[in-house]
Amino acid sequence: MLILLRQGKISKWFSGIGQEAIAVGTTLALHDDEYIMPMHRNLGVFTCRKMPLDKLFMQWQGKENGYSKGRERSFHFGSNEHHICGMISHLGPQLSIANGVALAHKLNHDDHVALAFTGDGATSEGEFHEAMNVAAVWGLPVIFIIENNGYGLSTPNNEQFICKQLADKGIGYGIKAITIDGNNILEVLTEIKNAREYCIQEQKPIIIECMTFRMRGHEEASGVKYVPVELFEIWGKKDPILNYEQFLLKEKILTERDIEEIKIEFKKEIDKSVEAGFEAKDVEPNTQNELQDVFAPFQSKTSNVESKASSKTEMKFIHAIANAIDLAMQKHTKLILMGQDIAEYGGAFKVTDGMWAKYGKERVRNTPLCESGILGAALGLSIKGYKSMVEMQFADFVTVGFNQIINNLAKIHYRWGQNADVVVRMPTGAGVGAGPFHSQSNEAWFTHTPGLKVVYPSTPEDAKGLLLSAFEDPNPVLFFEHKALYRSVTSQVNNEYYTIEIGKANKVLSGTDISVITYGAGVHWMLEYANQNPTISIHLLDLRTLSPLDYPAIEEAVKETGKVMILHEDTLIGGIGGEISAWISEHCFQYLDAPIVRCASLDTPVPFDISLEKNFFSKKQNCNIY
Repeated sequence: MLILLRQGKISKWFSGIGQEAIAVGTTLALHDDEYIMPMHRNLGVFTCRKMPLDKLFMQWQGKENGYSKGRERSFHFGSNEHHICGMISHLGPQLSIANGVALAHKLNHDDHVALAFTGDGATSEGEFHEAMNVAAVWGLPVIFIIENNGYGLSTPNNEQFICKQLADKGIGYGIKAITIDGNNILEVLTEIKNAREYCIQEQKPIIIECMTFRMRGHEEASGVKYVPVELFEIWGKKDPILNYEQFLLKEKILTERDIEEIKIEFKKEIDKSVEAGFEAKDVEPNTQNELQDVFAPFQSKTSNVESKASSKTEMKFIHAIANAIDLAMQKHTKLILMGQDIAEYGGAFKVTDGMWAKYGKERVRNTPLCESGILGAALGLSIKGYKSMVEMQFADFVTVGFNQIINNLAKIHYRWGQNADVVVRMPTGAGVGAGPFHSQSNEAWFTHTPGLKVVYPSTPEDAKGLLLSAFEDPNPVLFFEHKALYRSVTSQVNNEYYTIEIGKANKVLSGTDISVITYGAGVHWMLEYANQNPTISIHLLDLRTLSPLDYPAIEEAVKETGKVMILHEDTLIGGIGGEISAWISEHCFQYLDAPIVRCASLDTPVPFDISLEKNFFSKKQNCNIY
């Protein structure tokens, strides 16, 4: 690979020279059906899992028949066939995914472990600490490998942390941790085997710090000028391959001739694989394929909404959501609920009240205060065939889990075909005097990210049907629930299990004077306005889903009146209203009789004082239609 890089035939390479014993010994110590979350220098994980070299070369060259269809580089890919989950550039998230896989083994009562690699620099990441804590609290059979090679890119360890050994960090979490010689293949193999047995028997995690050295740069372009020359001499004598060769010769297991024959044999295989890789088909861009691979295949549909009045019950918004979760738990026996205080306490808003007693603490799980760690675990559960629901106590708190949602959940299917069967419930919105950190409307953040579905119901019947659809959908769904609607809105709701199609808007009112496009609390504001102004004929469209948008319904609304107002509680700049307005201008201009009007809240944080909060609302700002 270094030769090909110098020849300009590949664009980038992360070399594991000097660290081979860790990846190889670790992989050989595990069972082939146990998941590994490697990093960019763990080539030995891929080769020991017998992934075809020619296909690996296709991956590294961005070929059509690589593992990610040319969409990912180097080692940023995975393969369920080989039980490998690829990394992302943001170091640390794979640790939490390993927790989710290990949790699945624990729930299944399997004698299996999950294993994740991380580097010395990444132990400073928040995700590292969240993952360690979750694994310890939940007693998960997971092995965390720290490759301590002395540098985080160019920054030496003494500028990264001050503890003597990284294994010392295990003490604070109550996790067993050991330090081993990462350049001794036999020590690595033995210690990982022992660690595997420990994790299974004790149902606890373990940290293994592998002392090693990186003989090349972080990646080849960065070079090694920042490393003292004498270190290369010291660690060169500890080269894991050369030392193992000497051991085999000393023990008379192999001869010099045997070793030479092995090298010749592998060189032939490598050369043949490289040639096949270069001859492989280049990517031919196909826009339709690109778009359809963003989401895992799923045909959402509306089912069994109509029923006799006797089969309906008057429900508040919050009770309809609770009913949907209850029915989903009954239907999907591998659905796991996770969130802060959701078990015995029933959650901050009591949505899951009583479910712990009904379904048990294995399926209704209180979590530590670490949103990112739990979202990563949810993805790990999905890899093992589970569904999960993560409750954000408030939608505002999702900021500390942003990386997992935006870079892991949203992109993983497009990257290498792994779905993320995760629903994230988001109590959102203002109107309850909760101030700037418990009142934000942050739905637009996620509509910008391909791979996420964003749902925002306004009525109890829609909340139930859409949430059940979200649980059916194998893709990540951000499900927004307006807190002010929880106990203020009531309607007749079908008692049975039914679904409402995600991506379909609902025409609430038919009118001829003006079309109002909105969602969530905005629907109720406009119904109130319509009742107070019966002389104005309003065409009211409730979007219900913000990603994907129902463009045919939006077009129909524009055609009906020729005048459009887009209303949302979110602030004006960057709100979803701007996107809808732009789409209408581009695709429906001929139907417009007047400029599009956006009605949104003030471009300020949400204030605490009730009078200031009311003044903040879009309901207060410029929303008198005439």
